[in-house]
Amino acid sequence: MTTRPDQRVLIVLPAWNEQAAIASVLDEVATVLPWADLLVVNDGSTDSTAAVARATGRASVLDLPLNLGVGGAMRAGYKYAHRNGYDVACQLDSDGQHDPAEVPRLLAAMADQGADVVIGARFAGTGTYSVRGPRKWAMRLLSVVLSRVVGTRLTDTTSGFKASNRRAIALFARDYPAEYLGDTVESLVISARAGLKVTQVGVEMRARAAGTPSHHPAKAAIFLGRAILALLVALSRPSSESGDAR
Repeated sequence: MTTRPDQRVLIVLPAWNEQAAIASVLDEVATVLPWADLLVVNDGSTDSTAAVARATGRASVLDLPLNLGVGGAMRAGYKYAHRNGYDVACQLDSDGQHDPAEVPRLLAAMADQGADVVIGARFAGTGTYSVRGPRKWAMRLLSVVLSRVVGTRLTDTTSGFKASNRRAIALFARDYPAEYLGDTVESLVISARAGLKVTQVGVEMRARAAGTPSHHPAKAAIFLGRAILALLVALSRPSSESGDAR
């Protein structure tokens, strides 16, 4: 999709202490997706992330006074998208792991399948990304349970690479979980309960543009526990808390 789509698209990049990567990421996104608007949500960074992002002239920058986590940053991004009348909001990591060239594929799946939310999935037959141990067990459990909840097969329910249409934007602007893993796990439960259609597209994940990823057996075990807790919390909350996207 090299030409401007009929829809107004906002690329939301939640960023916490990403001063080393944000400039190159914004340059790439603006070059690959010249028809999209870019929004950096500076999630209470203690470095120069916001200043570096503004200096590029590529994106609008929304500053949060405190670090709220990805969920809180994305809720702010959805509120911005909703108030400014965007048709689609697409979340990209600000560390460069998500390839902006994949965004048109998410938009195409949204149009072709009539989906409200499209996930860029790492474990759907594209790329070589893999996980092991407790993290892999947690992801499999989440995929099995959430596939049943949303009514379609999902292989990567913790992916932060996703596109949301107007219905989803309206829902997430007022009800988007800020808790750990809530932005991925619970948001899918909220989507299903609101009657939104969720699907996925296989994507290839890249290495970080800067910084060091955290991989450690102890952290993987903690992830397993937190993932199960997040799932139980999401499923135990009354449907009325999710609101209605219609």
